[in-house]
Amino acid sequence: MEHEFWHARWKHQEIGFHEGTVNRYLHDHWPEMVQTGTETVLVPLCGKAKDMWWLYDRGHPVLGIELSPIACKDFFEEAETKALVQPAQPFIRYIHDELQLWCGDFFQLVPDDVEHVRLVYDRAALIALPPKMRRDYAEHLTAVLPDQARILLITLDYEEGAIKGPPFNVADEEVHQLFGEDFEIEHVLTNPLEKDHPFAKRRGLTEGVESVFKLTRKD
Repeated sequence: MEHEFWHARWKHQEIGFHEGTVNRYLHDHWPEMVQTGTETVLVPLCGKAKDMWWLYDRGHPVLGIELSPIACKDFFEEAETKALVQPAQPFIRYIHDELQLWCGDFFQLVPDDVEHVRLVYDRAALIALPPKMRRDYAEHLTAVLPDQARILLITLDYEEGAIKGPPFNVADEEVHQLFGEDFEIEHVLTNPLEKDHPFAKRRGLTEGVESVFKLTRKD
């Protein structure tokens, strides 16, 4: 999936992946991730998720990585909050206190960029990517993260071909294939997608399963 695909989605507001509310699994399972309560959180492929404000309001410095400048601008405008914009390469940085959105290609991140990160929240990154890019994403995320970082990962699985992704179906087995070599994987929750779920209704998805994982780097 080329950059133009995502730029077009945001330009035409074809953003059905945007929840518009704080994710319930984040709300329910984040306390299990936290140790100090002030860990820096990385949110890859973040869009304009309100989850980032939720994390920030709880004392976490937040670093979101997002390709679309429209998403970055909307994120702050919809919260009626100003951000300092620092043009740079390879990321344009939108900064509000300890909440930053870096606008650019996730694959341009280097270890020095995220050396302070201790937690990762992935609700819509892995499932936004087709199979080959999921492998590349997992490898790059693993490569740049410091050893201390842990990941809260939320996935969606449905019958192959039921809808045209994104979001793409990611089976539990694939999570283990992608991350199992480097992380201990705890499967925290499996929850059938309710038929009146806004996303399911909008996309005509009759069956699906959401899963929550906690990933901890192996010694």
